[in-house]
Amino acid sequence: MKLKFATALLASAIAMPLHADVLVDNVSGVTLDEDGKVKRFEALVIGDDGRIAQVLTRGQERPRTDYREDGQGKIMIPGMIDAHVHVMGVGFGALTLDLSETNSLEEALEKIRVFAAENESRPWILGRGWNQEKWGLGRFPTAAELDRAVSDRPVYLQRVDGHAGWANSLALQAAGIAAATKSPSGGRIEKLADGKTPSGVFVDAAEELMNSAIPAPRPNERDLAFAEAQKVFHSQGITAVADMGTSIEDWQAFRRAGDNGSLTLRIMSYSAGMDQALLIAGANPSPWLYDDKLRLNGVKLYLDGALGSRGAWLKADYADDPGNRGLPLMGPAQLRNILVRAAQGGFQPAVHAIGDAANAEALNAVTEIAESFPQDLRWRIEHAQIVDPADLPKFADHGIIASMQPVHQTSDMYMAEARLGEDRLGGAYAWNTILGLGGTLAFGSDAPVESADPFAGFAAAITRTNAAGDPFGGWRASERVSREESFAAFTADAAYAGFAEGRFGRLLPGERADFVLVDTDPLMASPDEIRQTQVFETWVGGQKVYDAD
Repeated sequence: MKLKFATALLASAIAMPLHADVLVDNVSGVTLDEDGKVKRFEALVIGDDGRIAQVLTRGQERPRTDYREDGQGKIMIPGMIDAHVHVMGVGFGALTLDLSETNSLEEALEKIRVFAAENESRPWILGRGWNQEKWGLGRFPTAAELDRAVSDRPVYLQRVDGHAGWANSLALQAAGIAAATKSPSGGRIEKLADGKTPSGVFVDAAEELMNSAIPAPRPNERDLAFAEAQKVFHSQGITAVADMGTSIEDWQAFRRAGDNGSLTLRIMSYSAGMDQALLIAGANPSPWLYDDKLRLNGVKLYLDGALGSRGAWLKADYADDPGNRGLPLMGPAQLRNILVRAAQGGFQPAVHAIGDAANAEALNAVTEIAESFPQDLRWRIEHAQIVDPADLPKFADHGIIASMQPVHQTSDMYMAEARLGEDRLGGAYAWNTILGLGGTLAFGSDAPVESADPFAGFAAAITRTNAAGDPFGGWRASERVSREESFAAFTADAAYAGFAEGRFGRLLPGERADFVLVDTDPLMASPDEIRQTQVFETWVGGQKVYDAD
């Protein structure tokens, strides 16, 4: 019933029939032109194919159209593009337990206890968002502590970064985890003080030991989660995303939505490895489907973990954990083999790399391989958070795209200082340096790891401060980018990073009419005003898909 309601609600928000030309007039429009220059306008004419037919400035005569929409002077910008999300993670996150706002272990346990009581019929309690650093715990939580909240059913909760999970005792039993269970390659089973007993926390590849025991969602549950994800994205002004780690089951949910007419989000998909790519699309990337709403672009690879769980692969020991350099999730030969397989099929490789050792390995591998593949593959490195300054120039080589998330910098800055020490932060979240060296930035959020809100990311990119304005003057402020550069990274350049340039990302004739009506001009407003941007309407392909009213 909930899925039917969501579909009906979406349909009610559509302002006009599917085949009609529309004039959206009386707006304060801003976009980037083909040369990256700011272009301002007052009206758009949308053809019956959902593409922009005309962009009209002051004094230009308005043509006759089937429908006229009065923008009432609101700001019109291109639909925001999130260059790195986990679509189904956002959807399931909206349906399961969210601990991201908890500030202590006890607060989290109480929220888990309440959620379990309100969902007595669920055989497993699932969720995500815990962060022992935010809690000030100084260690990982344990299964025994989770048992205090729920002891009658298995519980498994992913850490905020998605690179560790926390289980209670019944979940450990369900997965057959015992003292004799060994950590898999690329993963770590955390132990209690005795060095033998599993603590209940699983890092990176060790999470698969738990995931294999959790019942897989049914197709109708996936469809409901996807409907929820679309609502979340559109309410925040997002019209297109790059989905990182698409499984065949995710792809089938996207296709079911496309087939039944409820697909409103544009998805540039990157499969969860080569095997999933072959299942989804066969030997080559898929064509654009459903009027440029879905395409399998490439392959997502994981080279390391995250800083928060100390799984990011570093060149030297963690400053706050001597002897630990993180977890490389694949060796040099395996990485190069997969990159070559992807390139041979024309799949765009997108390599997750957070630590400086992982980024060096990814950059070196691409540099070695790219000369053998002269076609335009637009190699991507996802996150690129900590890079040795000596390696930064390599992003400009072979057009390697730095797919980065500004909100990670504001969330992680103090943790990064603790993990690495001040003298190793020269290439940390180095947006401005990468651009200055000739690289390309594509900005996103990594939702559900962070909120998908693109305006929070925009403000972080131009200030290097968090919502409270800390630290004063910005954290490593020389790496700020300009408003125009941030705007491009969330629109036109994010489209380019997904082979969608000319299709969407700008409000220009011939491109899809994907736009947002908001109360704030991000090129003129203060950072605080940008963070508080209100989204009034979101349109995709000339159709209204979200209305705040």
